[in-house]
Amino acid sequence: MVAGAVWLAIGWTMLRLDPVSVAAVAGPVVLFGALCELVRALAGTRMWWLNAGLAALFTVTAGLLATLPFWSFMTAAALVGWYLMVRGVLDIAVGVMTRGSDRVWSLLVVVGVLETGLGFFAASPFARSARLVMVVLGALGVLRAVAELVTALRLREVAGPRRDVLRWPAEPDAASRGYAAGVSDVEDAPRPVARHRARPGGSAVTAVPVGVFGGRSGEGFPDRMVRTTADLDAILVEAGVSRPESEGSE
Repeated sequence: MVAGAVWLAIGWTMLRLDPVSVAAVAGPVVLFGALCELVRALAGTRMWWLNAGLAALFTVTAGLLATLPFWSFMTAAALVGWYLMVRGVLDIAVGVMTRGSDRVWSLLVVVGVLETGLGFFAASPFARSARLVMVVLGALGVLRAVAELVTALRLREVAGPRRDVLRWPAEPDAASRGYAAGVSDVEDAPRPVARHRARPGGSAVTAVPVGVFGGRSGEGFPDRMVRTTADLDAILVEAGVSRPESEGSE
């Protein structure tokens, strides 16, 4: 946000100054661009190495502009165009690369295209007057202000929520703890015992624990069937129910 505000001030100032020396004005502008790249590199992003390289490159460009009293006006305009073209191509590449995750990628691409066009114009023979170079520097300040402000607002929008936002309120938190305790009590409770009423004409059937027909763990299906049949016969005999003799003979 601070960088965007400073770039906007630079763009307005460039349009109000008399072009006494293009190199004396363009040097601090390019140096501020190098400072912005250095701040981005120190932010710890994944592309920090690219920002660090651009900071070094733009620092060298600003140093060359500072020694331009002995050079020609066309060389100063060419260095300004060099800075604009490098910055514009980088913005286009980053915008295209993030088109799947950033909904404002097209704006960054447009800014990069305009910067590249301005750099091409400044480095070409068409920029033969200091006033045109000052207009180019003013347009640079406005474009960088837009890019920096949009980037700052996007970073603010996609920033992670605060820790207190992820905390449960008191009522839902207590309800979730009560539900978890109830589930634990049900799982730890002993299994109920199945009780059968005495049938007419017979004695009462003893209590049979649930799972007596389930067999022991590790038994195969035939073993469980034999055990279940034997248990059922024992219960019928105890209840006073006998099978017909024909079934017994068979």
